[in-house]
Amino acid sequence: MLTAWLIFSALCSCAGWVLSAVHQLNAVGYGGVFLASLAVAWVLRKRLFPGKFRGWSLRKARRRFRRSFPLAFLLLALLAILGGLIHAPSNYDALAYRVPRVLHWLADGQWHWIHTDFQRLNTRACGIEWLSAPLMVFTQTDRWLFIINAASFCLLPGLVFSLFTRVGVRPRVAWHWMWLLPTGYCYLLQAGSIANDMFSTMYALAAIDLALRARKSGKASEVCLSVLAAALLTGTKATNLPLLLPWAIAFVPTWRIWFMRPLPVAVAILFGLGASLVPISVLNAKYVGDWTGWTAGSLVIGSGPAWLHLFVNSINWTLNNLTPPVFPFTSAWSQIANIMTPASLTALLEQHFEPGAAHWRLLELQVEEEAGMGFGLTTLLGLSLLAMVIGRERIVRSGTAQPGDWVKRLVCLSAWISLIFAMRKLNLSGGPRYLVGYYPLLVMGLLLSPVHSGLVRRNWWRAWAFFAYGLAGLLLVISPARPLWPAGWFLQQYGSRLQSSRLGSRLLNAYTTKGSRANVFAPIVAALPADASVLGFYADDYPESSLWKPFGARRILHVKRSDSPDAIRQRGIKYLLLTTDRLQEPWPEWLQRMDARELKMVKLKIQGHLPPLAWHLVELKPHGLNQNHPNPELKHSYEP
Repeated sequence: MLTAWLIFSALCSCAGWVLSAVHQLNAVGYGGVFLASLAVAWVLRKRLFPGKFRGWSLRKARRRFRRSFPLAFLLLALLAILGGLIHAPSNYDALAYRVPRVLHWLADGQWHWIHTDFQRLNTRACGIEWLSAPLMVFTQTDRWLFIINAASFCLLPGLVFSLFTRVGVRPRVAWHWMWLLPTGYCYLLQAGSIANDMFSTMYALAAIDLALRARKSGKASEVCLSVLAAALLTGTKATNLPLLLPWAIAFVPTWRIWFMRPLPVAVAILFGLGASLVPISVLNAKYVGDWTGWTAGSLVIGSGPAWLHLFVNSINWTLNNLTPPVFPFTSAWSQIANIMTPASLTALLEQHFEPGAAHWRLLELQVEEEAGMGFGLTTLLGLSLLAMVIGRERIVRSGTAQPGDWVKRLVCLSAWISLIFAMRKLNLSGGPRYLVGYYPLLVMGLLLSPVHSGLVRRNWWRAWAFFAYGLAGLLLVISPARPLWPAGWFLQQYGSRLQSSRLGSRLLNAYTTKGSRANVFAPIVAALPADASVLGFYADDYPESSLWKPFGARRILHVKRSDSPDAIRQRGIKYLLLTTDRLQEPWPEWLQRMDARELKMVKLKIQGHLPPLAWHLVELKPHGLNQNHPNPELKHSYEP
């Protein structure tokens, strides 16, 4: 299954770029690619899948999940996936730019640099987008995109066990942590989500594990798969680039295989380039002059002195990982943090960090957009390390410590070097979320001591492990993004009472805002005139995907601040949706300058911590344009 998923992921990424090159990014193009790929896979099945597929054994599964740790993981996994099944996607970044950018590409039949001031639509890595594109082409909805994360999540336990034992963690210890580690909040909350953080962890683990496997077995197939996994790791997020260091240390010792089987390795590298960060980096360098694309944003990554990044991120990331799932004391914490932080340091932080990181923000409720490994597992790991230090002298005297392979030791050590590099660069709010691929690699080095073999049998250790499972389950049930309790009914019955308290009001805002985010622009869509097959969007960083629904019904075109009224009309835009916060002139004067009239104004609650925004739907009066012959670029080429 791992081999199939890696090959499929690389195929989708490469197919997206190739189909874009021939202007066939549509159902016909994807159908042809998948049929041809299935035929090739069938011809090469013995080479691609040399091992014997044992199939699904119900007896083995029942025997495995009778044990408490696997059973706890299974229950949490089912709850997470159930949330994705019954709730529409609500991840803000996905709805604001990851899903919309795919819709823009499909509508044009190819990848293209989107005309917009909101450059995240253009500059970000395309890994999950290229996996999402065929799903959206054939289903015409974003409701099933969570399957990408769900599939990746289900592969994590086996990969954790395989990699941990391969670097020297005792099998008993690795077995317990293979069921524990994937239940960290950052993994569990995204298992039913369409976020793009958690699913890259599978690539990180697979890349290093396959390289270590190949070093022992000498198989070229494992070398090729390791290359694909490493490429896919970078293709999902640029913040994963430092993880190439532990992969390279594990991969370089396989150099003999490269020369023995150069052709398959060369093919894997070619496909890996298409699935990696390289294509979007080249395009970023072409369009914005910076391969990372960060210069197109308001905050440059890595700005500020190194000591400041290390100081702030070490404190922020530790505090956020130690914050309980529900923490109602955030206001008191903010006051204490503001008092304790010198004014000069605050000014420096505000200059080089996003607001959440600059002001030491902690969350009242852990959410997928910012959660890290979480309170339960972080505390359990800390207690385990404390017990290891206390019991180290006894273990050393008994002579049970085992020397390790230097390559494996370097792999464990280099993960911490990668972390330090990431700490030096990142200056973003929600930093723990960007480390989802790092956590397993950091943890495995801390579990090498033989002390842990005894710890996992201790009653206190197992009790805390189940306490961590319980906290994770509670968080899944009450998560505003995908609540597994009758939150809608409760808010209808007791919403007025909740408004009377600060905490209750914030709770109400969180549930109502996230519950309606997938279709937040539904009142605008309902008010659109019948001929509004094209809608101009004069706004940044809002859940644009709601305006496209039902997919294929209309095309959304972004409008820049610098666009003149005539330039907007020449693109076939008759109707325009905007917020007045972008305007640099009074609203009546803007309407007069644009020669437009307002059709409707709607106030929408988009983010729970912000007041409702006023959205204006306006009609641009025609200036002699032939409305029956719009620009040919507006065709809906992605409709089946």
